Formats: sequence, structure tokens, C-alpha cells
Amino acid sequence: MNLTFLNSHPIQYFAPLYRRLSEEGSFELEVWYCSAHGLKGEVDREFGTSVKWDIPVLEGYKARFLKNYSPKPGIYGFWGLMNLGLIPMLFAKEKGMLVVHGWGYFSNLLALLAGRLTGHQVCLRGETPACHEAHRTGWKKWLRTFFVRNVLGGLSHKILFIGEENRNFYLRYGISEDKLVFTPYAVDNDRFQQQAAELRPQSTELKKHLHLPEDKVIILFSGKYIQKKRPLDLLAAFARCRKRKDAHLVFMGEGELRSEMEAFISHEGLQNVTLTGFVNQSEVAKYYATADVFVMCSGLGETWGLSTNEAMNFALPVILSDLTGSHADLVAEGESGFVFKTGDVEALAEKLDKLISLRPEERQRMGQRSLEIISNYSFDRIIEGLRTIARQGEAKTDMSLSKHP
Repeated sequence: MNLTFLNSHPIQYFAPLYRRLSEEGSFELEVWYCSAHGLKGEVDREFGTSVKWDIPVLEGYKARFLKNYSPKPGIYGFWGLMNLGLIPMLFAKEKGMLVVHGWGYFSNLLALLAGRLTGHQVCLRGETPACHEAHRTGWKKWLRTFFVRNVLGGLSHKILFIGEENRNFYLRYGISEDKLVFTPYAVDNDRFQQQAAELRPQSTELKKHLHLPEDKVIILFSGKYIQKKRPLDLLAAFARCRKRKDAHLVFMGEGELRSEMEAFISHEGLQNVTLTGFVNQSEVAKYYATADVFVMCSGLGETWGLSTNEAMNFALPVILSDLTGSHADLVAEGESGFVFKTGDVEALAEKLDKLISLRPEERQRMGQRSLEIISNYSFDRIIEGLRTIARQGEAKTDMSLSKHP
């Protein structure tokens, strides 16, 4: 079966999956991109700096860029992607499986509709977690229910859920269980685990290279310094930690909140905090290899948080907020880490103190549990889900042919 993925633009996390699918050979794969954003080092609004990934995002699989007819092209709004050429392309393409990633752009909904009309097996892969929906009441909830159940559910043959919170989102709005297929959010586990094996033994040298203390528990945050990621919560919690002198906090990232973070660090007299600035993909492994604990304290808008997957491949215990979309999947409470209520600085400080206070071998045991958990969130599981859909589609075709010899 031929398989087409539709993405807004090349994404560093998805490219290894597409290479793997091409190598694996079950599908004839083509990836359609609605925009070339990120390939020329454009300024990322949230990083606040020019970003061009230094790992290949177009190698090893067949990709095509679609013409964008939007009067205001871009990836930051619904009308920013209007790729009208989708329609004739889907008519011309041999019938197969179409996976549309997300519904946040005009082109996504156009692809769902055109894919259905042209006889393709249409699959939607979204991210939204149920834990972000509590604020919707009254007419907003009714409208959301109508849209998810009748528009998204009506146009999709299958919906690919990325984790438990995402699955509960669809069930909450009336999508039937038999329409849902597990294709977890994953990173290139093999690559990150290989890097962990190579770099972990060099952690002392790496700490010197990165100007990090050798005798402290390294707490790592990875992400943009933006409101959604709530980095100031982590700073405030760290300032309240009783064991703060035994730890060093590293913010791997960049963004608009840097000046506020620097002001807080100065006001509180925090000597043991590092703001790295933007770190590209080829360098992130060095920070994971030196870390002892990983924290993601995001709020609304954090639909998953793939840097948690990266950290867990380095066998790190994790602390996640309860609005981080992956918390229900990736944290075994007390075994691989902890979950705390988003915005509860005192609770976060308490979890930090617990992990800082543990003996190294105790943290390592928790890290091994992280490694066990993340093995289920892999490219293999995604491919397994796609094969399941393909087999079901073939079975339906065979049944139809048997009725009309």
C-alpha cells in the first residue's frame, strides 16, 4: 500500500520516522509538506532566534513541497497554509493511506475532505490531550463536540492517537473506540540510546566542556523559554528547594522569557543556574548525558513534550506537570519519577528535593524504569499501528470484491 503523510513543514522529530518507514519496506512512502519553514534558518518566533536544524530532515525518504496559495503564508495561523493543489494530486495518486497530521490549518481540513472524496483511506493524527479540555463548557463544549465527532470523525476512517490523554480526548467527544489506533509519539530511540551509551562514560569530561559542576545533581529543562513551558515555575521551585546547594539547574533552550528569568536569578542570588541559549539537535545529547533529573513543568498547550522521550532514552527520572500531555503515559509515579499539579511551585520544589536527596544508585534505578517505559513509545509501535490499518483496509476491499465477483 502506498502511504502519504501530510505535514505543515519538516519537523526534526518526524524525519527519522519517515526514513525508518522507507527503509522498512511495508509501504511506498511519500511525505507532502505544506511549507518549507525551517529549512533556510528563519527566525523562530518562540525561540526568538534563527533556527536551522543541523540534522538531515529530508534525507532517506521521498518528499514533496506543495505550493501555498495563502495571502499571508506561514505556520502560525489557520489560514497560513492553503495548499489547493492537494485536490488534483489526491485524484491523480493511486489509492492508499493518507495520514494528515493535525487539524490546525486550512490545508489539513482540505486534505481530510479531498482524501475522503478521492477514495483514499484517511487517517488523522492529532495531539490534543483530554486534560486541556476542562475549561470548555456550554456552547464552546458543544461546538468542540460537533467539530470532533462530525467533522474530524466523519472525514477520517481511522484516528491515530499518540497516548492515553489523546485517546481520552477523542472518547470524550464521541469518537468510537474501534476508530482509534495507537501510534505513539516517539523519537529515534535507537539513536538517542546509542548516544547515551557513548556519552554517559564521558560525563565528567562533558561537564567540564559545558562548564557544569562535577559534584552536583544536574537538573535539566529542555525547551523554549516561553509562557507555555513555564520556566519561571521551575526557577521559583528551585529557589525554594532545601537541597538546592547540592544541585545545579540547567535550562537548555532560548526564548522571550530570558530577561525575566535572568532578573529572577539575580534577585534570588541563584549561583547554580545555567541558561544555555539555543542548542541544536547534534548537541542536545551532551546535556542529557550529564543530567541526573529531567523536568517539564508546562501548562496549557503542551500536547506531549517530546524532549521527555529524549531524556528517558538517557535513563533519567522525570518530573512532569499534570498538563503536560504525556504525563499519563510516561510517568510511573514514584518508580520513574513524579507528576505535580501545574503551577504548584511548592509541590514541584518538594519533588525536586526528593530526587536531589536520593543516592545516585536510587536515581539510576528510577532512570532504568524510565528506559523500560520509553521502549514502548517507539517507531516500531507506530509502524505496527499503520500495518494494522493497512490490513483492515485490505480485508474490507477483499470482502467488497467477494460480494461483487
